[in-house]
Amino acid sequence: MRKSFLSSLLFALLTSASVAVTAAPMPPATMDAPKMASMQQQMTDKVNINTADAETLQKQLSGIGMGKANAIVAYRETNGEFTSVDELIEVKGIGKAILEKNREKLVVQ
Repeated sequence: MRKSFLSSLLFALLTSASVAVTAAPMPPATMDAPKMASMQQQMTDKVNINTADAETLQKQLSGIGMGKANAIVAYRETNGEFTSVDELIEVKGIGKAILEKNREKLVVQ
């Protein structure tokens, strides 16, 4: 009888501990801005030209190599955020053809 009681008590204690550990909240994941922007872009299938890093711009946009991607980021850092997708034409190396080719993939937020 005593052994059965102790076994039941031990089982209840271990079960309670297991539930407490399983239900404990996880600490928030820390993520830097470029990774967060990349994840948001993947979820929406659109590239936010105000937050995307050069690597994301290069990978997701047609006709944009690393040089043009860096130029977009440099323009944004110098002149502030883009107010419209059409402002991308102001970046050296980006013309109407490249803009029109990528217009459906671009967003300004």
